Amino acid sequence: MPARHNPSLADHQLIATLLGRVPQGDFTIAVRHNDGTPVVLRNAPLLHDKTPMPTLYWLLGPQEVTAVSRLESTGIIDAVEKELGLDAIALIHARYEHERDAEIPLDYDGPRPRGGVGGTRTGVKCLHAHFAYWLAGGDDAVGAWTAQQLTDQGIVFTDRNKTA
Repeated sequence: MPARHNPSLADHQLIATLLGRVPQGDFTIAVRHNDGTPVVLRNAPLLHDKTPMPTLYWLLGPQEVTAVSRLESTGIIDAVEKELGLDAIALIHARYEHERDAEIPLDYDGPRPRGGVGGTRTGVKCLHAHFAYWLAGGDDAVGAWTAQQLTDQGIVFTDRNKTA
């Protein structure tokens, strides 16, 4: 994975505006646009109040969120599941879950996040989460597939792995 950097005060303010709320947990910025605006956040696996956070990578860039939302609204999730197969998708979930859970302190005995990308163990729940994981350098065929669908529509985004 590419290096991640802690957000500045200005980043925190912009992210709160983009989310429409103050983040409830720690995060770093995994991917930025060339102009420095955040595209993908990498969340801590536990929120400040110790609530489990299953979504390790959060797509935040407004253009990216809108484009993926439009794609997702066409009902295309069934197509990616059929094309890639549930076994391949299960491996993506397992890698994601392992990466996220590796950040939980060994002595932590409270509730833990469950599932893989988007908090699910089977199939595809959210193209946004898969695309965010892929943009951040994750080995995610669903995210790559999503990027190809967007490219085929003439939509071009930030370079994959562009970090702070």
